[in-house]
Amino acid sequence: MKKIATFLFASVIIQNIGAQSFIQAYQDRANMVNQTNITTYLQEFANLGVKTTGSLANANALTWLKNKYISYGYTASQIVEDPFTAGSYNSKNLVITKTGTVYPNKYVIICGHFDSITGLGINDNGSGTSIILEAARILKDIPTEYSIKFIHFSGEEQGLLGSKHYVNNVAYQSGTRVLDIKLVFNLDQVGGVMGNNNNTVYCDEDQGGLSSNNAASAAVTQELRNCTALYSPLLTAVDPAADTDYIPFEQKGEVITGFFERIRSTYPHTVNDTFANTDPVYIYKIGKASVGALQHFAVATGTLGTHETDVKNTLETVKIYPNPAKDILNIELPDSGIKNFTFEITDFQGRSIFKRANETKINVSGLENGAYIGILKVGDQKVVRKVMIEK
Repeated sequence: MKKIATFLFASVIIQNIGAQSFIQAYQDRANMVNQTNITTYLQEFANLGVKTTGSLANANALTWLKNKYISYGYTASQIVEDPFTAGSYNSKNLVITKTGTVYPNKYVIICGHFDSITGLGINDNGSGTSIILEAARILKDIPTEYSIKFIHFSGEEQGLLGSKHYVNNVAYQSGTRVLDIKLVFNLDQVGGVMGNNNNTVYCDEDQGGLSSNNAASAAVTQELRNCTALYSPLLTAVDPAADTDYIPFEQKGEVITGFFERIRSTYPHTVNDTFANTDPVYIYKIGKASVGALQHFAVATGTLGTHETDVKNTLETVKIYPNPAKDILNIELPDSGIKNFTFEITDFQGRSIFKRANETKINVSGLENGAYIGILKVGDQKVVRKVMIEK
């Protein structure tokens, strides 16, 4: 994502959420965003390599995404590969459709790009990719009044190639609007930087381009801020929509909004856009806000189904601290009678450095400064955390 700094302004304010009511079922589903899943997605995304549009790694990333949706239970009829050619680039977008119960032909689009340039692209945009995957997993069987399209665009880094193709050839055909879009909700570069005070997220508002859709964008961006306040611990600020995958939609008059990190990282578009330089907890929190907002925008049922009541993984409440650590890493288990567990430290390639059994104080004094993966296992369940060592 290429934000235009000279036009940037922001204000952090206390949101007026009186117009939107808190819905417990929305919160319960937002709480189903899983920190271990986010961390795992980011690691797997890193392992796919530099996903330059048209490359083998880019094609492999699309296959990886497609397999995720299949594993969640989405069917072949819901999953569409959208190929495009732009100049010397040949690639594909991936589009997954979840049909609404009341307005099946009107769509809320949640989107982000999966291509990268120069580096692995963990922040830009493995972060947004991971959140879209979690939202699709959690809402797969949740009735929503409006249909949802989960779209993973390629070609963003070369000039919004995938989203331009989709808008001009799928959403619009020969200039005629054939897809009734309620709004477009984009996630790009929401990874933050490890060590920053990442407690605020930007909500993108349309303040340029066509003027006819600015007021509607301002309204949905305020709703996005409200949902963030209701369903996550994050503060919000507004910034103007800039050069990312909602822009081709905006240029056709569609209503847009989105998330972007508040403290901007300098690592995107470099070899340093790595897992070690992102903040998975920040991504997790933005994931909660995203699931809350997506339910609001698509009008999800406000009643929990029986299959949802037992979903929450108690291991997700495990605390591993201090982080960064110097000599001792403490493990605080949930009060659920856990007695037998293992804790393993690995590097980012999955190579085991050491493993301990049933120890809540782990001596890490022998580790070099840097970032590692901590894996706590209880039976067939596990929780994964990023562990930083600083001496």
